[in-house]
Amino acid sequence: MKSVQQEVDERSNLTNSNKFELLLFRLGGDAKGEHSELFGINVFKIREIVAMPEVTAVAGSPPHMLGVVNLRGQIITVLDLPGIVGVTPKTGLNIMLVTEFARTTQAFAVESVDEIVRLDWSQVLTAEGTAGGKVTSIARVDGDTQNTRLAQVLDVETILRELVPPERDDIDPETIGPKVLLKPGSVVLAADDSVVARNLIEKGLEAMGVHFIMTKSGKEAWDRLQSIAEGAKAEGLPITDRVAMVLTDLEMPEMDGFTLTRLIKQDPRFGKIPVVIHSSLSGKTNEDHVKGVGADAYVAKFSAEDLAGTIRSVLGKAATAA
Repeated sequence: MKSVQQEVDERSNLTNSNKFELLLFRLGGDAKGEHSELFGINVFKIREIVAMPEVTAVAGSPPHMLGVVNLRGQIITVLDLPGIVGVTPKTGLNIMLVTEFARTTQAFAVESVDEIVRLDWSQVLTAEGTAGGKVTSIARVDGDTQNTRLAQVLDVETILRELVPPERDDIDPETIGPKVLLKPGSVVLAADDSVVARNLIEKGLEAMGVHFIMTKSGKEAWDRLQSIAEGAKAEGLPITDRVAMVLTDLEMPEMDGFTLTRLIKQDPRFGKIPVVIHSSLSGKTNEDHVKGVGADAYVAKFSAEDLAGTIRSVLGKAATAA
């Protein structure tokens, strides 16, 4: 039997092995609550799991917002996750998942929690467009076997943005600041599996006047970087003349951002390419992991101004170093 310290050490080292832990839970099924499917959320986003407390309704709340709870002095908004996904819990809303990401804290009411499983990101396949865009990927819980359980990994960023839209969704060039000048023919290579996040990143980079290539996973970004490197080599150019920077999310199917960053930083061809991690996984622990894989900067989702400032700073340092 593993000791508590061994469990802690293994969990801390997950980011070094393209692995992560997924909390499996159920929301309900059809109108009678039958055929309940598995859903999942990255454990790094979970602050705690508690029995469903009494919720105070808030007048004028949008649909599927149950109200608020006072959890040890912190007022937290509680969202009806089964209602958002469009299923019916058979036994009711029994568990509350308190989550922290993108510098915010919120809670999701669910029917039940199954278990925490440790997976390799290669067990996760993209599922863009599933469940009205609310599912970002499908996890093969038991590996590549015929009867593996399948868990739908929710795109929480999209869910929150749809439920509580920002006051303004456009990006103001005035607040973004001056245009960023890259070498002619050079681009920012970006990777993110969320449709909403990709859209916001694209708008931000366009406002900065930056040419970019957008990909949907760490593996796709890595493959694209290899291809660009071959092309640059054939032209007799350094890779930095073609890729000015890599901007990557952390949670992505097939290959996560930690692994992508580590591969880039350990490859002599790409060592001079700065890497910025742009993620909803906030908190000191995750930021420490970012430093551990050699990323040049970390910026929490999503502030276009913060992202622009970070990109400008990193590119400026890279130009000085060159």
